[in-house]
Amino acid sequence: MKRSKIYPGYFILPALLLIALLYLLPALLGTAYSFTDWNRYSNELHFVGWKNYIKVFSGGEKYMGYIKNTIFFTVFSAVLKLGLGLALAILFTSSRIRLRNLHRTIAFAPQVFSVLIIGITFKAMLHPSTGFINTLLRSCGLSFLAHDWLGSIDTAFGSIIAVDVWRGAGYAMVIFIAGIQNIPLIYYESASIDGAGFWAKLLHITIPSLIPTLTVNLVLSITYGLRVFDIVYVLTNGGPGNATDVINTATFMNFSKGNYAMGTTLSSILACATVIIALFIVRFMGKKEDNQ
Repeated sequence: MKRSKIYPGYFILPALLLIALLYLLPALLGTAYSFTDWNRYSNELHFVGWKNYIKVFSGGEKYMGYIKNTIFFTVFSAVLKLGLGLALAILFTSSRIRLRNLHRTIAFAPQVFSVLIIGITFKAMLHPSTGFINTLLRSCGLSFLAHDWLGSIDTAFGSIIAVDVWRGAGYAMVIFIAGIQNIPLIYYESASIDGAGFWAKLLHITIPSLIPTLTVNLVLSITYGLRVFDIVYVLTNGGPGNATDVINTATFMNFSKGNYAMGTTLSSILACATVIIALFIVRFMGKKEDNQ
């Protein structure tokens, strides 16, 4: 089928115009404003060059802390979501598991819920005195494990990551299941005849065949992690102190205070980093796929 029959000529120009107005123009304007001193308290704009970017990367622990927290969240949430999602996908595609569709639905269900609802629910569950988790620990005689999960610097970020993994692992699972179901069964049958066990099949058949699916999951997880805002804002609002602040919460804070130039600077840095990392992952995983 010719591409012109799928996308008529009169459709292309409005689509390009829509993309330019909704995506390219705001991105370019935001980047342009990051080179100014734009703020709420002045009606005049002054070009300041790279001053805002220099302030971010040489601003000491304040801004570097936002960047470190974003990277920390991205890496650990992506690894845990993909690992748990793959494990669930393998489990729920096994012929030995009954009611597989029901189990898949239950695992995927958290992805459907609003982040606001999830945040409020887990904030109540993790409350130091009345929360379900600490109450359960105390009732089991494990009072020494009870903790202020969201109010302590030692556990706040880990708690946020745990909630995010609980919410997002099912989404990764669904994508992995689609990949596993596309693997020809003859591969596994041949491996069984040769005496290969579960781990041999997993390492030499399942995982290599899932590289395209893994690429999709990895890009989605990494880009979400870099752009995370909602779950952090709802659970801790960046606290205690600035212990869980990420780039997007810092951007929101700067815009709220009227420091628009710094907000657009942080947003531009994040957008560039997201695009570069996503392109690198796609290129790297594409080479892996070609080598299979």
